[in-house]
This record gives sequence, C-alpha cells and structure tokens, in this order.
Amino acid sequence: MASTFVDGGAPHSRHNQKLTQRTATWKPGILPFLLPFVLLVIMGLWTYRPSSSALSWALTIVWSLPVIGVMVGLQGALLIRRRVRQSDRMMPPALVEQDFLIALCPTIGRHDTYPALERSILSYVEHLPEWFPYMRVDILTEEGCEAAEAIDRLADSHPLIRVITVPKDYVPANGTRFKARANHYAHELRIAEGEALDYVWVLHMDDDTGVGPDTASSLAQFINRQRRAHPDEVKHMAQGILTYPRENAVNQFTWLADAVRPADDIARFRALTGLGTPAAGVHGELLVLRASIEATIGWDFGPKEIVEDARLALTFCRKYPGRSDWFNGRCYGASPANSADFVKQRERWAWGLVALCFNKAVPWRYRWFLSICVATWILGPLQHITAVLLLGWLIDDMNTSPVTQSVVILWALNFAYVIWTYWEGLRLNALASVNGRRKWWEPIVVIALIPVFSVLEGLGGFKGFLKFVRREENKFVVIAKPA
Repeated sequence: MASTFVDGGAPHSRHNQKLTQRTATWKPGILPFLLPFVLLVIMGLWTYRPSSSALSWALTIVWSLPVIGVMVGLQGALLIRRRVRQSDRMMPPALVEQDFLIALCPTIGRHDTYPALERSILSYVEHLPEWFPYMRVDILTEEGCEAAEAIDRLADSHPLIRVITVPKDYVPANGTRFKARANHYAHELRIAEGEALDYVWVLHMDDDTGVGPDTASSLAQFINRQRRAHPDEVKHMAQGILTYPRENAVNQFTWLADAVRPADDIARFRALTGLGTPAAGVHGELLVLRASIEATIGWDFGPKEIVEDARLALTFCRKYPGRSDWFNGRCYGASPANSADFVKQRERWAWGLVALCFNKAVPWRYRWFLSICVATWILGPLQHITAVLLLGWLIDDMNTSPVTQSVVILWALNFAYVIWTYWEGLRLNALASVNGRRKWWEPIVVIALIPVFSVLEGLGGFKGFLKFVRREENKFVVIAKPA
C-alpha cells in the first residue's frame, strides 16, 4: 500500500483555532422554530374559514405532504442537541494510528473548475495529516482534461498527492457514465492495489469542497470510535455537514439561497444517516466509507445514473442496515456563481432523484421516504402561495383554509420548519466564515426572500421532473466552481 507518514501537530492559525472553538460549541437553535410555529398556529386558527371546495382539498393534501420529512428533520436537530450535551462524556479526538485514509476528489478538470480544486486539495494536505499520519490524497481526472498540466503541477507540490487518470476508453461492466464511472475506476484500482480493506477509509469529496481543522478532528473521532465499538455496532459509513463560508461565495444572493443545504444535513441526514439507514440519500462530499464495504457495492449503477451518491446510499441501506452514522464535522464549499447555475444544479439533482424513486431495482421500503421528499420538491411551483392565490382568483375562490381546522397545526409545523432551515443554515454558513457572525441584515433578508428561494428550488425540481417524463438523454451538468 502506498502511504506517507506525516508528522502531525502543526499549530493552527488563529482563524483555525477560532473556527474549532465555534464549531465545538454550536448546537441547533430551538427558538427560531418555536416562535414562528406559535405565531403561525395563532394566525392560522384566527383566520380559519370552513371550506370544502376543490381548492381546499387540494391544499390540505399538498401543504400537509411535507410533514413526514419535517418530523424526521426535527428529530435530527434534537439528536444533535443531545449529542452536544453528552460530548463531555465522549472520548476526545486522537491520532488515527491504525487506519489509512484516502481523500478522493474527482474533477472534470476544466480550467474554470481548477481554482476551486486547488483550494480544496491544499486544505486536505494542510488539515488532515494532523490527525491522520497515514493517508493519501487522490485527484481523480479524465484523460485529456483541460487542466491536466496544472493538476500534475499541484500533485508534484506535495508528497501526499497523486493523480489517478481515467482512460478515455474505460467502460464499466454496466456502462455507467459521468462521475460514477470515475468513482468506479478508482474503486477497481483500490481493489487491484490491495487497498479494499477494513482499515482503509475513503473520504469522498467534491472538487470545490475543502476541509478545516474541525473536519479532521471529528472524522478522526468517528474512525477511532469504530475501533472501540462492539462488532454489532461498528459503522461503515458516515456523513458530515456541508457549509458555505462567505469568503467562497461570488454571489451574495445564491449564498443566502444555499442556507437551506447545511440545515438539511443537521436535520434529515442527521436523523436517518445518523441512525444507521441513509434512506434520504447522502451527498458526495464529506462522505467517508470503509474501503472493504465500498468494494462490495461499487459505483457501476448503469448509464442512466446521475445521482450516484443517493443510489449508493439506498444500496447501502439494503446491504448494511443500521451501519451508517453522522459526525459533527464540516466541509467548506461554494455556492453556484449565479441563479442560472443554481437552477441547473437543482435540475440535475431532481432529474436523477425522480429516476431513482422509480427505480424498481431498489426495494420500495428504501425508496418511499425519498419519494415523498422529492414529490414535495417538484410540486413546489404549483403549491407556491403566489400560484395558489392566482388560481383562487381565477376560479373566484380565495379561501385557502384546509378542510378541517386541525390541519392548520400541520401547516404551521411545515412553514415554521422552512423558516428554521434558512435561519439555522445561515447561522452555520456564517460560523464557517472568517468572522463567524451573521451580518445584522442577513437573517432578515434570508427570511424575507424565502418565497423567492422556493421558486428557484421548485423551478429546478420541476424542470428535472419534466426531463425525466420526456425521457431526455441523461446529462451530468458540471457548473463553474467559484474559487
């Protein structure tokens, strides 16, 4: 096994020390959910007018549909608060002296994605060796990619970095394409090199997503914990939190819009992945997987697969139930450069997730929760308050009350949860930034813009659904990566 020992213990910069302190004391807030919930319940009950119209029946169903995901998300946030309270009883992080870590970073290797790739790779070799004396960083590229020379120079700059080039003529057995094809090539290479072992861990990252000191220490704590765990409780997969530092953003609007993503990590993903069954899927960055387990799954899911991370998660649910976990570490990415890229990104996700929800190769018991979440997403434009009011005006029925008053509480729960996700997600992104604080106006603006953000999210989801319905040829769209 090719390995390099690096002497850890290099002193953190002042920023890294502050970042570590901030993330160690963070826990999800309760008041940002409870206050909107109480106000919405009072307002909903006060304005309720009985109705049994077709519009009221439709709204009763559609606006209540998210409640299952909301309950799961709230469970995740409460689990984090409980873990923070118990943190003083947990073993402190220590050097990972018995396991080998491979940080795998696939990249399309375009010139416009290289600056973000360089930022990310340099963060791996700066922070990970302090806790992982035995490790390697693999950059996974395509043969003949635009930025090949720059990537080779980057690899030459540090002994921990190597480049893996996927040959143009490489075709997996099932014809898988895109990022899954590259991941499968790396997976086969690890098997050939004798690295598909229980004590080898693969940290999957994106080429615009870096790590920090908290990432490395939290990951080390998780891996060392598996050494001490009972064989029936050992975990094989874990996911952390994806955040977006302000300094990585080139567009303030999309940075605010992406506040929802870290909130999802501390809610749905924390609940499901953290309790052992990643039925909501996983994202392809800050995903750590035991190499021996990955060797039994692989990434060869077929030529139509464009959400390989979610497909991997559902396959993992079937083969290794109860064996995934969540860890309180962060990775640091960048929001799309503009609104058009934001919609393209969501469109690709929705396109692939809708296809996955209809994929009978995955048992329904592992697809049903994801199907409800995706249905809620793609119906977004049709259930937006503006669309509902317009429809009510056209049919001369402006009464948007549910068919029974008790449903008001469900609606309040759902809408308060949306407010909480943007509020808490913005807080997480600000914590990951240099000053660690939200600007005074940002919470106000992010809440005020939720109707606008929901249009963009819903538009991307609906466009992805239409592409699936039209059976358009699958495309893996890689947007420009802000540096």
